[in-house]
Amino acid sequence: MDVTLHLAQDPDADRLLGRSPLAALTGMLLDQQIPMEWAFKGPATIAQRLGSDDLDAQEIAAYDPEAFAALLSEKPAVHRYPGSMAGRIQQLCRYLVEHYDGDAEAVWRGVEDGRELLKRLQELPGFGKQKAQIFLALLGKQLGVRPSGWREVAGAYGEEESFRSVADITGPESLVKVRAHKQEMKAAAKAAKAAKKPGA
Repeated sequence: MDVTLHLAQDPDADRLLGRSPLAALTGMLLDQQIPMEWAFKGPATIAQRLGSDDLDAQEIAAYDPEAFAALLSEKPAVHRYPGSMAGRIQQLCRYLVEHYDGDAEAVWRGVEDGRELLKRLQELPGFGKQKAQIFLALLGKQLGVRPSGWREVAGAYGEEESFRSVADITGPESLVKVRAHKQEMKAAAKAAKAAKKPGA
């Protein structure tokens, strides 16, 4: 895996995402309740604080939980909720060690069926269906991992020329479009919620 991504909008962080499967998975895990760029810059920040140029699932899985939480909490914090996200990252790494010998790329390497890949992604701690579909779309659209039927199982996130998620970010312009789409979705959800209130 060695591609140029533009998710963190930071050259060093993006280089790490493009060559490290674990960094890409970790960025996806962090991508909630904070801006996308902040989430995808997280793996590079963690690697730097660990004194490394990459993330190692076995090292993170074995790390003292309090020390790892402190590492993510250092300013600038890796996430709005650094303590709980530290726990989630360790959970993910322990799962990868247990099921894939610590090799994150083994989650998708050689998988020929899109449904099987979605199932594997959904089995990862912290990956619900939507997160798994977005990551599957990212694999297909930007990382060259295209098992049969991947677009279909990725749902709307797999559509060509769409700007729905991180899978569609290839630079500043597409980032603006994806952000606008997310804001539209939030506004629609808010309006639907308001319409359901009694007396509305």
